[in-house]
Amino acid sequence: MNPVTRRVLFVLFFLSGFCSLVYQVVWTRMAFAAFGIITPVLSVVLSVYMLGLAAGSWLGGRFVGRWAKQTSLPAIVFYALAELMTGLGAFIVPKLFAGGERLLLWTGQTNSTGYLLLSAVVLGCSILPWCLCMGATFPLVMAYLRERGEGATGNFSFLYVANVVGAVAGTFFTAVVLVEVFGFHNTLRIAATGNFVIAVIAGGLGWEQRASATKARAADADEPLHSVSLPDGVSSRLSKWILFSTGFCAMAMEVVWTRAFSPVLKTQVYSFALTVFTYLGATAAGSLCYRYQLKRHAPFRIATLIILLVLATGLPGVICDPRIVHMDSLAIVYISGAIVVLASIIPFCAVLGYLTPGLIDGYAGGDPRRAGEAYALNVLGCILGPLFACYVLLPWVSERCAMMLLGLPSLGFYLFVWGSLRAWQRLVSGLSVVGLTVYLLFFANDFQDMVSRESKRIEVRRDYAASVISADDRGKVLLVNGIGMTKLTPITKFMVHLPLAFHKTPPESALIICFGMGTTYRSALSWDINTTTVELVPSVTKAFGFYHADAAEILNNPKGHIVIDDGRRFLCRTRQKYDVIVIDPPPPVEAAGSSLLYSTEFYSLAKQHLNPHGILATWFPGGERLTAQAIVRSLYGSFPHVRCFGSVDGWGIHLLASMDPIENESAGQLAARFPAHAKNDLLEWADTRDLPAYLDRVISSEISLDRILNPNPEIQITDDDPLNEYFLLRQIGLF
Repeated sequence: MNPVTRRVLFVLFFLSGFCSLVYQVVWTRMAFAAFGIITPVLSVVLSVYMLGLAAGSWLGGRFVGRWAKQTSLPAIVFYALAELMTGLGAFIVPKLFAGGERLLLWTGQTNSTGYLLLSAVVLGCSILPWCLCMGATFPLVMAYLRERGEGATGNFSFLYVANVVGAVAGTFFTAVVLVEVFGFHNTLRIAATGNFVIAVIAGGLGWEQRASATKARAADADEPLHSVSLPDGVSSRLSKWILFSTGFCAMAMEVVWTRAFSPVLKTQVYSFALTVFTYLGATAAGSLCYRYQLKRHAPFRIATLIILLVLATGLPGVICDPRIVHMDSLAIVYISGAIVVLASIIPFCAVLGYLTPGLIDGYAGGDPRRAGEAYALNVLGCILGPLFACYVLLPWVSERCAMMLLGLPSLGFYLFVWGSLRAWQRLVSGLSVVGLTVYLLFFANDFQDMVSRESKRIEVRRDYAASVISADDRGKVLLVNGIGMTKLTPITKFMVHLPLAFHKTPPESALIICFGMGTTYRSALSWDINTTTVELVPSVTKAFGFYHADAAEILNNPKGHIVIDDGRRFLCRTRQKYDVIVIDPPPPVEAAGSSLLYSTEFYSLAKQHLNPHGILATWFPGGERLTAQAIVRSLYGSFPHVRCFGSVDGWGIHLLASMDPIENESAGQLAARFPAHAKNDLLEWADTRDLPAYLDRVISSEISLDRILNPNPEIQITDDDPLNEYFLLRQIGLF
């Protein structure tokens, strides 16, 4: 390849990969806002994204020669058009999401079959066209190189390396810089600008290429498939199976790792970004190693790579052991644990980064059609992998078992190439594989095992959304994907008793967003009012009986209603209004997606579902002062009357908001409004039977708004600027 052409194409594919990952990250977050923060939404976005890459690669490789001959245009012009269309998606996809959200409101709860199927269709229609354009870029540029007489065998891997390195950079800068500084929509505009720049440069390359020369060479790009010699004598059929299965297992593993690593990495956006960054970074390193050895004409044998792959597949299952990585929030322990678990996926990803372009190079031999076909097959596996992990594996087996099952295809390939190994390779690899398998089956531990050892009693429930552990460890606790959600605390009782007591007239209805242990729901029903609670994870509500002995009685209360849905989506689709709305966002306050329950747009939506004199109550568990200021500003921007109270346990803040003044009642006046059953409920875990005195512990700890509100009115949380989720530059003093 001409050195100038090489440098230009490397830059273009680097920038293309950068923009593609910006879209994937931001579109996923926007999909959560529109369709609910549930695992199926993530799985569908990933699968549709990969479907577009696969179909685009196949279509581009199959038809680029025909397009070039029919139009007398060089293939690079079609590449420019593909990048131009991708850039337009930055502006169109958010509008399609908004329209799809409105369209799906009638389908019911997020766990309904109708909603899951139709949301997948809407998501597919929204992002698939632009992903098709992304996927077509590889065969289009390979066809361009072939037109120039530079159709070398290693062209795909060259472009692949540039694209993956760009994707690594896109993942890092989106999470660490772009969203925090510019917000979601402006980040999309930056990515679109990158696509438009690529389109202009590619168009310039097309202008330089004269139509006559292009027409003469375009026929080469549309020749019938021909036989290509694959490395180590690997058959085309085996090569295809390896490409499909490695794509399938890699993306399924990514879903499993997200759950398995949560107790160590926690739930911040940076945690997921680190996982993707490590995945792509190791893939890029493997691809660079392949390119280096390809230049020296000394690439690894396929059999050697299969041995490394089967061993690397089991490594995360070994490392993700509480005896190896300590799950602590202490900074040094957290960082060391994060490094260890992320390092465990590097060998697997690096081997795939080496193996994938090598197989495609060998299979394609520089032919854009064959390259498109092989790459499409690899990405087809990437489409099915997340869906299989989400709906088939994780609802039934633990994360460690899921990793072992996903290692079976690699084990099968290892057995297939066994006969081609040297004697010493058979011995060493055989002992290693057997030892690894025995350890994973009989000696490895996971987070569930650790909780079981430390608890008197434990119950585990799994579904498509999460793994839920209910444990009695010196007090009952609820853990979702290994993250502590709540415990039995009077704070969760005050969340609903406070706004109900402050209500000017006897309350008749309440809505509770986030079920947790069911304590707040149970307390609301003690007022003998119509109570609806909305919970995202089905298995959380099924654990109710673990925490409360009277759960069966509460569940049979005709005035209680449990809805499985995203809380925000439920408010969008219901016409019901309530006297009190209680929101208990998932901890920590920096958790990915939590801003959707703290934002100005959410509070404005909730306000529409309050009856006259209605009160909205939310909870800030504590944390960065600027985040607290932003939450209160967002609330105050939607409601003219806001009051803040410290909790009975001395941590966190109760926030009450209303369109009407919230009267300055004494603890005695509030206590007089409690029905007998509600009084007994609030005092259930108290160290006193004096209700006014108990209430006064909270009422007397009121915090003036002047002490919390930041003088800068721009310090708030919005859907486009989730200040609480993206904080790294701010905390290190760079922004």
